[in-house]
Amino acid sequence: MTDSKPALLVLEDGTVFHGTAIGVTGTATGEIAFNTGMTGYQEVFTDPSYFGQLLVMTTAHIGNYGVHKTEVESEQVMISGLITKKFSNGYSRPSAYSSLQDLFVSQNKVGIADVDTRALVRHIRSKGAMNAIISSENFNIEDLKSQLDAIPDMNGLELSSKVATTDAYDVLPENTETRFRVALLDFGVKKNIIRCLTDRGCHVRVFPLNATLKEINSFNPHGYMLSNGPGDPSAMPISIALVKDIVAMNRPVFGICLGHQILGLSQGLKTEKMFNGHRGINHPIKNLKTGKGEITSQNHGFVITKESIDSQSEIEVTHIHLNDHTIAGIAMKSKPVFSVQYHPEASAGPHDSRYLFDQFINQLN
Repeated sequence: MTDSKPALLVLEDGTVFHGTAIGVTGTATGEIAFNTGMTGYQEVFTDPSYFGQLLVMTTAHIGNYGVHKTEVESEQVMISGLITKKFSNGYSRPSAYSSLQDLFVSQNKVGIADVDTRALVRHIRSKGAMNAIISSENFNIEDLKSQLDAIPDMNGLELSSKVATTDAYDVLPENTETRFRVALLDFGVKKNIIRCLTDRGCHVRVFPLNATLKEINSFNPHGYMLSNGPGDPSAMPISIALVKDIVAMNRPVFGICLGHQILGLSQGLKTEKMFNGHRGINHPIKNLKTGKGEITSQNHGFVITKESIDSQSEIEVTHIHLNDHTIAGIAMKSKPVFSVQYHPEASAGPHDSRYLFDQFINQLN
């Protein structure tokens, strides 16, 4: 860094970390979360599912390969602020067009570096998810604590409407013929989900989350995609009702992350806030159908509860997380409807789960 301005990180429980300012001088608030990925920071920062969160990157060096025009999952940086150990103001990759610092400045993002992120993550793991505040302009800890009191809890917080499209738009295949039409309900979609569909010959029409079933069906889709997104799924009753109506048509439906949770809620299942979410690109999943393991990319703070699935005879668990045995995938027994809690489009991350897009395509007719 060319400058060495101080910054503070204050957690909801009163814990304070001192560091160095990155991005613009200012203040940022949100729920603090950590990502264990070693690469792919640009894709992570532009993932709409991170909206409203202060993100801790557990890998020690961030920014060292700059930013690239194609490595974006939305049109802007979605995290509220960044917390890291070492932040690189320069970059080494020839194909990069900018430093991460310049990107943060251009998008008015606040961050803090030179933080003991191992100590911070250990604290979060023991105390659980909580709100926090970063400031490089206000160093009055008591004042920052009072600002934190006004920050809403993620439980019950609807955020998709802040990041999803407000108008329907089309994305067509570029290098293959169009075979199918897929209606994608946008709760905060990552670009690579759309790309994984168009690469397989799908004409994708992306609909805003307040679209009506009549508007969606006027596209005459072969199947329906429910996207990822931020916030508490239980705070979205209109979307839950819409998905329930979509499922009732007995047409192919594929849900990812928030879409998976909304699908579950539409079928009478329940979701709950996790003590700590899953965020990273090395999470182990077991496919209960095949017995195979998958290394997956994940980003979520809510899960479908096991107890609610046990009371449903029409829904089966298809995937589990091997670290904590949380529900990672479900399917309906009598309909071509399935969903996963993780990100098979894997941007960033491994491609172990890309087969799920093929599974969806094979259901279209």
